[in-house]
Amino acid sequence: MRIYISADMEGITGLVDRDDVQPGGRDYERGRRMMAEDVNAAVRGALAAGATDVLVNDAHGPMRNLLPEFLHPAVRLVRGRPKRMGMLEGLIAGHDAMVCVGYHSRAGEPGVLSHSFMGHEIEDMWLDGRPVGEIGLAHATAAALGVPVVALTGDDAACGEAAAWDGSITTVAVKYARDRFAAELRPEAEARQAIEEAVTAALTAPRDPVPAAQGPSVLTVRWQSASVPATLLGIPGVTATDSRTVRAEGELPALYRLFGVWMRVAASLTDQPPYC
Repeated sequence: MRIYISADMEGITGLVDRDDVQPGGRDYERGRRMMAEDVNAAVRGALAAGATDVLVNDAHGPMRNLLPEFLHPAVRLVRGRPKRMGMLEGLIAGHDAMVCVGYHSRAGEPGVLSHSFMGHEIEDMWLDGRPVGEIGLAHATAAALGVPVVALTGDDAACGEAAAWDGSITTVAVKYARDRFAAELRPEAEARQAIEEAVTAALTAPRDPVPAAQGPSVLTVRWQSASVPATLLGIPGVTATDSRTVRAEGELPALYRLFGVWMRVAASLTDQPPYC
């Protein structure tokens, strides 16, 4: 059984503020250790379920948050950037299941550190007309590869977003949002035990096959400024719906890779990192 873990940081146990998750922040070094412990809990759960291969992708910010020496020895780690598939680098059709660790809710939602990929630069996103953030786009891309997302950890807002996208996902709330930079924290040991047990249960439960893709999808992104979409219109296949909104049609996961190009263009224009 081959398991893929995409690890973000905003939804990690105990973390609530930019200083917890951004390099240079006063609590970042503590935050990256907390991230490793949540990932390790998911890895233990996968191994207990019979996983023979566990690939972890560091999916947050600089994508150099996880230190190999703090990870479970069974893990293969994908670290650093740029990556063509960004938060999903290394995910292939040969994986039996995907687990999302430390995920957060989309831009505009009342979750801890909520945003969609680029902090304040992306105002909203839609996939085939449905509001989407990192959770929904990761799920849809995995589904296009035939890989089920079986478990997700984060705050209660992220868990609710995942459940609304796919009710079969097992979710673990490690904290409960009080505001965008405040939360009621679940005790660390309790949260990690819950992650481990949930991943084991999700991987051993009977699952229906992932439905086959139904054709091309349309991704629409509304940006804070007009300069980003104006530049993106130079990419073949990108069209505008208004001065701040662009769209493109294509098959996933190619459409996901194209969106990664959009973010790199936006980063060059706004001095923001491609992922926040």
